[in-house]
Amino acid sequence: MTRVAAVDCGTNSIRLLVADCDPETGELVELDRRMTIVRLGQGVDRTGRLAPEALERTFAACREYAAVIKEHGAERLRFVATSASRDAENRDEFVRGVLDILGVEPEVISGDQEAEFSFTGATKELKGSDHLARPYLVVDIGGGSTEFVVGDDHVRAARSVDVGCVRMTERHLVRDGVVSDPPTGAQIAAMRADIEAALDLAEETVPLREARTLVGLAGSVTTVSAIAQELPEYDSQAIHHSRVSRDRVREITEWLLHSTHAERAAVPSMHPGRVDVIAAGALVLLSIMERIGAEEVVVSEHDILDGIAWSVA
Repeated sequence: MTRVAAVDCGTNSIRLLVADCDPETGELVELDRRMTIVRLGQGVDRTGRLAPEALERTFAACREYAAVIKEHGAERLRFVATSASRDAENRDEFVRGVLDILGVEPEVISGDQEAEFSFTGATKELKGSDHLARPYLVVDIGGGSTEFVVGDDHVRAARSVDVGCVRMTERHLVRDGVVSDPPTGAQIAAMRADIEAALDLAEETVPLREARTLVGLAGSVTTVSAIAQELPEYDSQAIHHSRVSRDRVREITEWLLHSTHAERAAVPSMHPGRVDVIAAGALVLLSIMERIGAEEVVVSEHDILDGIAWSVA
């Protein structure tokens, strides 16, 4: 076993996984997995820069993670940064801060690399499952982008497009710095049109409709599952490999789009950092399911973070 640490820094959250990995047997023993909402991508779509307060929130989380990594004695660490830091003019400031705190330089990976990691993390333990038809379509709905990957044992095609829960919220649902509560019909229609255009782009290179099983990753999808199950609190074990029908996703999405901040915040399984962006994330998921005709989504708690850990091991 090799003890590794993996950090995934996205547009909305930064996450840590410390695990013992055995590449020969395919066994991954999780020692610590945690997530912090830092909203690194705050305003990036509008300004093209990482905001000072967003950087400080991210660096504070990095300092916490550095202590956890040291405590567990991880032999290797890989830090991967995704959509927001790809887009930012001042990403060098972000790189220097992470290097100072964790001793490694963040790898600002491409959308294609992000997709590869997501596919590996999501499907490694599904490959022995006889009841899930292949090929898989793995969809990772992040804060700034969404990755689409089709594959069997290996990736056949992948594409990253710039729609995510934070980007769609900031682009369409914010007026004068405040999230519409709830959004207007015109705002929802504009967001839906943006998502459909992104799906058109994805279909140019990824055969989305050839997929036999849809696997959904990241916080928007897992939160929809938690709501569908009416969980009294967020429960990773109950969510992992749960299945949510398209009709139930549609019902939840409609409620989220027409609810108030207070109503969403009252959902017991809702992370406070997702309250304002979950409606956009759910709409991305619903739009994908409708586009490809998926009757259900298989929800995975294992994602890009697990893929990063395997790449280190």
